[in-house]
Amino acid sequence: MAQSPAVKRAWRSLTTLLVIIVALIGVIALGVWRDGATWTPKLALDLQGGTQIVLAPKLSDGQSVSGEQLQQAVEIIRQRVDASGVSEAEITTQGSQNISVSIPGKADDATLQRIEASAKLDFRPVLFLGANTGAAGDAVSGAEADAAATGESVTGDPEAAADGATTDATAGADASTGADGAAAADGATTDGDTADSADASAADPETIPKTAYDQAWLTEGLMKKFNDFTCSAEETLGLSEAPADRPLVTCDDTGLYKYILGPVEMGGETITDAVAQVASTSTGASTGQWVVQITLDKQGTKTFGEISSRMYGQPEPSNMFAFVLDSKVLSAPTMNGVILDGRPSISGNFTQESAQVLANQLKFGALPIGFTVQSQEDISATLGSNQLQAGLLAGLIGLLLVVVYSMFQYRALSTVTITSLAIAGVLTYLMLTLLSWRQGYRLSLAGVAGIIVAVGITADSFIVYFERIRDALRDGFVLDRAVEHGWKRAIRTVLASDGINFLAAAILFILAVGSVRGFAFTLGLTTLVDVLVVVLFTHPVMVLLARTKFYSEGHKFSGLDPRQLGAVYRGRAQFREPVVASRGAAKKAKGAQKEAAKRQTIAERKAAESAGTASTGKES
Repeated sequence: MAQSPAVKRAWRSLTTLLVIIVALIGVIALGVWRDGATWTPKLALDLQGGTQIVLAPKLSDGQSVSGEQLQQAVEIIRQRVDASGVSEAEITTQGSQNISVSIPGKADDATLQRIEASAKLDFRPVLFLGANTGAAGDAVSGAEADAAATGESVTGDPEAAADGATTDATAGADASTGADGAAAADGATTDGDTADSADASAADPETIPKTAYDQAWLTEGLMKKFNDFTCSAEETLGLSEAPADRPLVTCDDTGLYKYILGPVEMGGETITDAVAQVASTSTGASTGQWVVQITLDKQGTKTFGEISSRMYGQPEPSNMFAFVLDSKVLSAPTMNGVILDGRPSISGNFTQESAQVLANQLKFGALPIGFTVQSQEDISATLGSNQLQAGLLAGLIGLLLVVVYSMFQYRALSTVTITSLAIAGVLTYLMLTLLSWRQGYRLSLAGVAGIIVAVGITADSFIVYFERIRDALRDGFVLDRAVEHGWKRAIRTVLASDGINFLAAAILFILAVGSVRGFAFTLGLTTLVDVLVVVLFTHPVMVLLARTKFYSEGHKFSGLDPRQLGAVYRGRAQFREPVVASRGAAKKAKGAQKEAAKRQTIAERKAAESAGTASTGKES
C-alpha cells in the first residue's frame, strides 16, 4: 500500500533528526579519540572550582596605578583569557592595585603567560595590507584595495583634519606601484619557508634591513605566511610575545584586514594623553567630526616628527603606520602632514563612542604595565556538588510534575510528550558537550537554571499542539485531518512564543555579564532545540500515530476520544445528541449543544427552523 505524502514527510523528518543526533555523537566521539574531548560538558567555576591568581603590577619607585589604568588592564586580561577559550572566568580588581583572576579548572602555563604579559602598545610601519578572505587570504590590490580602506588619517592638529586636508587610507597592497612593492607582490605567489605561527615573523632576509620600513623585509616566506594567515584565534594567541625587532603578520581587532608590519619604531609609553573630541576649524567653529587627539612626550615628539617627515607624501603603504596593542592593530591611518609638535590627531569615520574607545586604548594601553604573580592557589567550588545536585533534583521534580500532568490530561498521548522531552534533553546535552570541547563553554548553575526553565517552555509547545488537535476533533475532523489542521494552527503560536523567548535570551546575553550570560545562553539554546524537536519529532510522530487503530478509532485511553472531548458536529446540518450519563455530563452536553448552535451556518439554521416548523404542523 502506497504511503501518503504526509507519511513520507514524517519519515523524512524523523530520519533527519536521527542523522543530526548521530552526527553530534560522531563528532564528539572523534574528539574524545583524537583531541582530548570528553563525554560531559565542562563545569564552570561555581560548580567545579579552579585556580585563583592574584597579580601585582611591576612599579618603579614612586610610580602608582590609577583606577582607570587598572580597569583597562582588567579588560585586556579578560580579552586574553576569553581568546584562549576559557569561559566563565572571573577577572576583578582586588584592592587599589592588584587584579584577581579566577579560572575554572587548572590554569596551564600558556594561560599564565598570557595573563602576566604586559599590555604593550607599539608603533609599527605598514609594509603590506590585505583583506582577510578566510582561508588562504589573497592580497588586495588595485580597485579591491580601495574597498579595503580604513578611512583614518593623521594630521598635525584637529583643524587640519576638519578642513578636509585628509585623504582616504587605502590598502597597503598597492605598494606594487613601486619596484620593491612589485617584487613583494610577486613573491606572494611563490613557495617559501614559513615560521611558527606563535612568532608570526617568518623567514628573515639574507641581509637584515637597516630600517623598520625597508621593503626587503617582504621575503617569499613572509608573503606566503601572510597569504595563509586567516586571523583565527589559534593563530593570534601567541602574537603578544612577537619580537619587536622583526616583522609581524597580524590582523585588526575586527579580523577583516590583515597586515605585514615592520619592526617597532616607537613605543606606546611615549603617549602622555589621548582624548576624543570634536574637531574644529581654524576659526574655532565645530565641524561635528569626532577625532582622537594624541599628546606625546619629548622623546615621542622627536621620534614621531622623524617618522612623519619620512612618511608624508609617500605612496601607499609607505605613508601608513599602525598602532598595535597586544600585537593587534587598533588603527592604521595614513600620514597627512609633517608633525613636529608632538600632537598628532587621528580623524576618520568616528562616532563619539568609537573615538572614546580608541582614545582609551591608546591612553591606557600605552602604559606597559607588567604583572607578577603574587599568589596562586586552588579554590573549591563556590557552590559545589551539593548545590549542583540540589539544582538537578529541582529540575527532576519539575520534569516529573510535567509528566504526571501530561499523563492525567492526555493519557496515552503523554508518551509523545515524554519522548519529545527526552529527545530535547539528548540534543541539549550533546550540543553543550560539543560547545565545551570546541568553544571552551562551561556549564554554570545559572546555565542549569536556564535548562530547567526550558522544560516548561518545551512542554508548553506540546500542550499548544495537542489542544489544537483536540479542537479540530471537536469540530468533527477525523484524526489524521485533525493532526494536519491542528499543526497549521499550532506552529504559528509555537514559533511566535519561541521567537520571543529567544529574542529575550539574546538581548540578555548581549547586555548581561557573568553568570547571567550563562543563563541566557542555555535558555536561547534550549529554545532552538524546542523548535527542532517539535518540527522534526513531535509532529511527524503524531502523523504516524494518527494512522494507527488505537488512536484513529478514538480509544478512551488515547487522549483523543471525540466522545470524551464533547465533539458534536457530524457534518453539514448534522448534530448528534450527546449521551447524558450524569448531572455533570448533562451540563457538559448542554454546553456542547450551545457551541454547536453557534457553529451553524445560515443555511443550516434555516433547515433546522423548517424541520421544527414541519414537526409542529404534524403535531397539531
